[in-house]
Amino acid sequence: MKISHTNRIGAVNSYQKQHEQRTGGTANPKKKDEVQISAEAQELLSTSRLNEAERAGRVEQLKESVSTGSYYVDAGKIADKLLPYLK
Repeated sequence: MKISHTNRIGAVNSYQKQHEQRTGGTANPKKKDEVQISAEAQELLSTSRLNEAERAGRVEQLKESVSTGSYYVDAGKIADKLLPYLK
């Protein structure tokens, strides 16, 4: 096996040097991304955490009813909710 042109590894570095020369060098500090969460989103998050216990209980009830075969879905209610989207 013969490996040729090992000097190509440094080619990426030369492009970076050209970019730094055009932009004024590496003295400019790079900006960091910031995320700000609005007060409304924080409120929604806190209320969702409060409802986690209720939700977990409801999920357990649904799992149990599905596993025992006693879960019933009213097809009429589903059709009523789907009808506006299908029109």
